[in-house]
Amino acid sequence: MKLAILDRDGVINHTRDNHVRSANDWQPIDGSIEAIARLGNAGYTVVVATNQPGLARGSFDLDDLEAMHAKLTELVEDAGGQLAAIFYCPHGPDDQCKCRKPMPGLIDAIEAEFNVSAQDAILVGDSLRDLQAGQTKGCRLCLVLTGNGEQTLTELSGEAEGARRLNDSPVDVFADLKAVVDSLLA
Repeated sequence: MKLAILDRDGVINHTRDNHVRSANDWQPIDGSIEAIARLGNAGYTVVVATNQPGLARGSFDLDDLEAMHAKLTELVEDAGGQLAAIFYCPHGPDDQCKCRKPMPGLIDAIEAEFNVSAQDAILVGDSLRDLQAGQTKGCRLCLVLTGNGEQTLTELSGEAEGARRLNDSPVDVFADLKAVVDSLLA
């Protein structure tokens, strides 16, 4: 099975400083929905893994989150694709859970659900914590420059200007999710 694990906010949809709180707030980044459909149609099992601390903070409730995910799922289906699943962490940063990225709990759950190893799976994120979770599981790391991606690239570069590595793991950098999919399917 070819597995692609996508972060949500900043990769698929635009981010907001105070969380995306409703389906109306949830707006896809240009080209992201079509990219997901193309990836699935090329034989990838496409899964979303997202931290949703707004649940813990009371910024929105489970019904709001489910409405956002229903909108995402419907848009992908309308584009001729399919999401295999959406996994989310409902905890805040101080909750010490194992599912909040950078911990690998969401990816562990994906492995268990699909009875597959995430080793060498594609992981697309816009933040360091996304990449760290994927690195722990041996994923191929793809950073998009949408969302928090520009800031994350600066964090990765550190002292070695232009370095695109997270510790010993290479990080491929792309403008957006569409560019990731263009590269994978080229």
